[in-house]
Amino acid sequence: MSFEITVAFVEQYRSNILLLSQQKVSRTRMTCQEESVVGRTFYGERIGATAGEDITDRHGDTPQISTPHSRRRGSMVDWDIGDLVDEMDKIKMLIDPTSTYIQNFMAAANRRIDKHIYDALGGTAAAGVTGGTTVNNYDAGECRLVDSDGTVVSAGSNHSAATSTVLTIAKLLTCKTLLDEGDIDPERQRYFVTNPFNLNELLNTTEVKSSDYNTVKALAQGKIDTFMGFKFIMLQNFQDEIKGHLRDSEVETADEAVECYAWAQDAIKLGVGKDITTEVDRIPLKRYSVQVYMRHSFGAVRVEGPAVVEISLKKK
Repeated sequence: MSFEITVAFVEQYRSNILLLSQQKVSRTRMTCQEESVVGRTFYGERIGATAGEDITDRHGDTPQISTPHSRRRGSMVDWDIGDLVDEMDKIKMLIDPTSTYIQNFMAAANRRIDKHIYDALGGTAAAGVTGGTTVNNYDAGECRLVDSDGTVVSAGSNHSAATSTVLTIAKLLTCKTLLDEGDIDPERQRYFVTNPFNLNELLNTTEVKSSDYNTVKALAQGKIDTFMGFKFIMLQNFQDEIKGHLRDSEVETADEAVECYAWAQDAIKLGVGKDITTEVDRIPLKRYSVQVYMRHSFGAVRVEGPAVVEISLKKK
């Protein structure tokens, strides 16, 4: 049985269970292209831009223009969680916590999916026919990086030490410009992931409060949804996986910084080996306690570097 369950015994005078505040749904899964996967790895096939030729003769040979093909390899990660519900505890509690356990596990499963996607945005990608080439997000021709002070990092270079500062209109414009310069189709939905602190700092910006700058009325309910073409996604800190936090910047700064991202739809490929599956069974060897069990198998890989911009922002 769960060794924490005694706190809910009837002496606590509770007739139901409160599921404590937490992120319960995946906030980034809808930003990816998904593929069902059989096996330990999967590939994202890529086709690059090409160009034809002007015709300058009659009855000439048909041109054969080689179309550039490349691929990225993703790896699957199996994940599970389980707990027991003791029949005798249910009598003492006057409640059956099984359904609440399932809700709690589902929230954890969805946060793990978000971590796969977040890690793929800024992590290394395996390229080449067999995935044997490692591509850093800061490599030339891959993602563009923006330092915390708003300076655009030179292509092929990683972040440099700088005093961390908060999210501003100017920094959003920089991210938008970098995506535009990468020829990212403006018809693709764009996203921006950051933490509550930076979102609140942006809310206090005069321009965001002005209807001239905010055609989507982002402040209607006290939060930003879409602004400057970006749909905002708020995450916490993945260094505490229960809460789900953003990754701290690896570059030393005067103040702590977190890595945030602007990206376009389908820049990340999500491999689905086994979607979230729940089992509820009685276990005879555990005095017929009810076991609640959940598992899934996912993997993510960045398939389009120029469609991702990484920016370091002040943590808090």
